[in-house]
Amino acid sequence: MMWRELRSRQFWRAMLAEVLGTLVLVSTVLGASVPGPADAPRGPLYPAVAVGAVIVALGHCFGEISGAQVNPAVTLSLLATRRLNVLRALVYITAQCLGASLGAGALYLALPPKTTAEFFVNKVPVDLHAAQALGIEILCTFQMVLTVFSVEDQRRRESPEPGNLAIGLAHTAGVLIGARFSGASMNPARSLGPALITGIWENHWVYWIGPVLGAVLAGVSHEFFFARSASRHKLVACLTCKDIDIVETASMTGSSLSTVTQNAMRAKQANKQENN
Repeated sequence: MMWRELRSRQFWRAMLAEVLGTLVLVSTVLGASVPGPADAPRGPLYPAVAVGAVIVALGHCFGEISGAQVNPAVTLSLLATRRLNVLRALVYITAQCLGASLGAGALYLALPPKTTAEFFVNKVPVDLHAAQALGIEILCTFQMVLTVFSVEDQRRRESPEPGNLAIGLAHTAGVLIGARFSGASMNPARSLGPALITGIWENHWVYWIGPVLGAVLAGVSHEFFFARSASRHKLVACLTCKDIDIVETASMTGSSLSTVTQNAMRAKQANKQENN
């Protein structure tokens, strides 16, 4: 199964989409974070609007190719809830970190480095402790990833709700909440790229542990407590590495697990016969 996926053209298209999508995301956010002339207003508004707009655009561009995850925290939350396999998660995270580094490097070379480098890197303010910034990152990422999972749940039910806009606004809200306290990274790749380019690693762990922890908590909370298909059986299936799709189908249709399992087995046998 693994080698078949590696030989798939769609697999490598998805990886390229994650590289390019994260490059665009990081360069957009960093560009919006650089201050203008001395008399120009400063604050989180520019990067907040920029990240929301670019997430909506990337969702339209790459949503059907890779899901436009462009964030290792989102990818790990999908892995934790078994919406993504290990191979694809590892490749996506590698692609996202590469894209973030390329985006940060391109903007760093294009702009005066002495005046812009300090605005590229997420740093804990001097009047805050790292633990406080960690809490802000967890909170901001939690609400953002919870929105992502809610949108995906509605899409599976063919809801007409404009999901890309909701996800973009969740990113905007996260920046407005946490930019003054932690930089509101919500994305380890967004923090890694500038750190690699500038060599500034102060409290860098905050911007990995915070987003990943917040994202995994949000994904698990939605899938096993708030989703329409949430159930005790689904949680047990995830913990015991059983087929979640069968449990989810049973929960959504009201059928028994045995009936859904038998139907799934018949479908697999029919597919094998067709392939033969």
